[in-house]
Amino acid sequence: MIRYLLLLVTLLCLDLLLLPVVNFWVADSSTEIQAAARFFHFVVPVSLVTLLIGNVSFRLRKKYRRTFTTTINAFQLIYVCKLFVLTVLMFFWLAELLTWILDRSDLQESQPSVLKYYVASFVGVIPFTVLLYGIIVNKYRYQLRKIKVPIKDLPVELEGLRIVQISDVHSGSLFNKAGIRKGVRIINNQNPDLVFFTGDLVNNRAIELLPFLKIFGKIRAKYGVFSVLGNHDYGDYVMWRNRQEKIANLERLVDFQKEMNWQLLRNENQVISIGKSKVAVIGVENYSAKLQFTRYGDLLKSLDNVNRVDLKLLLSHDPSHWRFEVLKYPDIDITFSGHTHGMQFGIEIGEWIKWSPVQYVYKEWAGLYQEGDQYLYVNRGFGVLGYPGRVGILPEITVLELTKAVL
Repeated sequence: MIRYLLLLVTLLCLDLLLLPVVNFWVADSSTEIQAAARFFHFVVPVSLVTLLIGNVSFRLRKKYRRTFTTTINAFQLIYVCKLFVLTVLMFFWLAELLTWILDRSDLQESQPSVLKYYVASFVGVIPFTVLLYGIIVNKYRYQLRKIKVPIKDLPVELEGLRIVQISDVHSGSLFNKAGIRKGVRIINNQNPDLVFFTGDLVNNRAIELLPFLKIFGKIRAKYGVFSVLGNHDYGDYVMWRNRQEKIANLERLVDFQKEMNWQLLRNENQVISIGKSKVAVIGVENYSAKLQFTRYGDLLKSLDNVNRVDLKLLLSHDPSHWRFEVLKYPDIDITFSGHTHGMQFGIEIGEWIKWSPVQYVYKEWAGLYQEGDQYLYVNRGFGVLGYPGRVGILPEITVLELTKAVL
């Protein structure tokens, strides 16, 4: 309870600092409108904290998941914009303070004061508009990326092999079934030979997938749909009543994948015959070079009995695993990862400009990477987490077509 009180005090202090902006915009209004504006200004933080307490005390989120998530997202959007407004105001206040110190004159509530409220409000509207656009328009605006990957000594039968990769669905953050169906149609329209899903099917609980089970179950590929678990799939971020409840949740997620006809690989592999060639699809459980993530993966176990194959394709959720361990096995041709989401925020213009804050955390964060004859592809994600939209980094469906490398 103390942490919620601290949050409430913090938000009230923030809104108190922003009260002059509210007063400025309603200065010429009636007394009733001014009072209503101030009332609603301070109702927002109280409502947010009350909702959070209700979630913990009465498990409102479990019963009213969509309403709860939408409301929390709205609060996030509001306070991000308020922080922009406050930042601008602080610059103006600092400038006024320095002017007063240097001139030893009284602060004049004239043009500079009026200007700061206009500028601060304008700056607040910009992120609000951009972030709202990212939620309404970009959340289900799937970008189809087609990439050719040259493989050394690729057998003739595997020339043109088409692999569709999706990752990070995060079912608990999705609500628009029509949008998801559109994504599944795009996948199936590629006539893939293989479909790979590289983890984070849910945010926390297996039940999040239930409304979309039939939709994702319609994904088809000539040689099958293969998947691995991501860090969010294990239920590590939930305060379960006991260990058995956590285990049951994971077992339910595993059963859901069977129901969708997805072949979940948990530190294991599946060898597929294509003509006279053999392809090993290898799936390792979540393994990260970052110590804050629990390591479930066992690459050696995953590689058991896959020596005599023509192509090795590894599914590993976290891209940091590639440089940390996978590169020590030069016979692994391509690693497929996700996890980063491209942070759902960044700038991508053609092949020339590619930037996201996540690149300061993950060296390989989006797209195709190569070391010698080995490749890593990091998918930008199908869904969202946290911020319920995307700005600059769109949700991705990837088609990787294999070709024989020209020496």
